[in-house]
Amino acid sequence: MTEPHEIDEDAPIFAIAAAAELSGMHPQTLRQYDRLGLVVPARTQGGSRRYSLRHVKQLREVARMSADGIGLPAITRILELEERVRTLHRQVSELEQRVRAELDNRPGARVFAAGTTGAVVRLRHGTRVRRATEVVVWRPRTLSGEPETAPDGSDAG
Repeated sequence: MTEPHEIDEDAPIFAIAAAAELSGMHPQTLRQYDRLGLVVPARTQGGSRRYSLRHVKQLREVARMSADGIGLPAITRILELEERVRTLHRQVSELEQRVRAELDNRPGARVFAAGTTGAVVRLRHGTRVRRATEVVVWRPRTLSGEPETAPDGSDAG
């Protein structure tokens, strides 16, 4: 989500002439890239092409790669993979936020004790066990992979 003063990179705001000028290409080149599926802009209800800032950046990148001798099929694949990486980054961020929210909403439900008989007992956060030889305390690792610390400051993992 963007801040009120930021421009959404994916907002289709540029007509083909403006996008061509911003990318340093001829409008006919942009039409060809659209037909090839290389950089596909959004369309208005009337069918006019509308390019976003992300499209303009892609067009500049296509021009750079093409000048470096990379063929259009390879450029298409590179752009597809870059989009896949962006999607995966977005999904990972969303999942991390959901995990953090879940952990924040259930702080007492993360600590368990197992007795010598194997029975699992949920402990409240900050509860001390009387006999450490009869109970094992388990805590999940944090998102960084480090074990959480016990209320007394010791390693609980």
